Amino acid sequence: MTALSVNVNKIAVLRNSRGGSEPDVLRAAATCLDAGAHGITVHPRPDGRHIRADDVLALARLTRERGVEFNIEGNPFAPAREGYPGFVELCRQARPAQATLVPDGDGQITSDHGFDFARDAGRLRPLVRELKQMGCRVSLFADAWEPVRAEGIEHAASTGADRVELYTGPYADAAAAGEEGPMLERFAGIARRARAAGLEVNAGHDLSQSNLGRFLEAVEGVREVSIGHALISEALYDGLHRTVQRYLQVIASVRA
Repeated sequence: MTALSVNVNKIAVLRNSRGGSEPDVLRAAATCLDAGAHGITVHPRPDGRHIRADDVLALARLTRERGVEFNIEGNPFAPAREGYPGFVELCRQARPAQATLVPDGDGQITSDHGFDFARDAGRLRPLVRELKQMGCRVSLFADAWEPVRAEGIEHAASTGADRVELYTGPYADAAAAGEEGPMLERFAGIARRARAAGLEVNAGHDLSQSNLGRFLEAVEGVREVSIGHALISEALYDGLHRTVQRYLQVIASVRA
């Protein structure tokens, strides 16, 4: 079964735009879990633009109490600074079930590419080992659409990571244009190669109710999808609890 992890970054964006504590990130996460979500994802940035270090620690306590997965995403190479202890140190403090390493720069609005594993595997290897010693499952953000990077999926396995998270932004763009067929074939192929190399497969970025089902039907063996922007946007109209349940219905229909 594909697990649904809800990314609550956008709740923090709205809170930070006004200051104070509303909307409450913990309450939003609890609502998602009450609706049946299998876990919570956050991607704290060093500049604190949305999820902050104190949010991470509070969500770690919540997910531990609920017995569900907590997934922290971030760039392990970004230096620590005031208010941000660094990705690995934050994982050391929070002890998430899963740490997802993403090569995003400080100035990026959102993640938009995976690692170049042929180039980065050597740097990633000691970080993967350190995170696994903390008890974290480790996932690496990976491209499926760009041939040069995708060809390095075996290098990802050489780092000792447990999973790759396929960056699905290009699929979402193709689906919106009604041209997803070739892209789905490529994602399905990379997922097969990842599994053959000993890696499990996650997926995320720009997945929505309208495109998630087709993706899961075409790409076998996806263990988890991490969805935030579309889900929170849809929840503005339909409510958070109902929207989470609709995503779970999409996943269940594919499994059936």
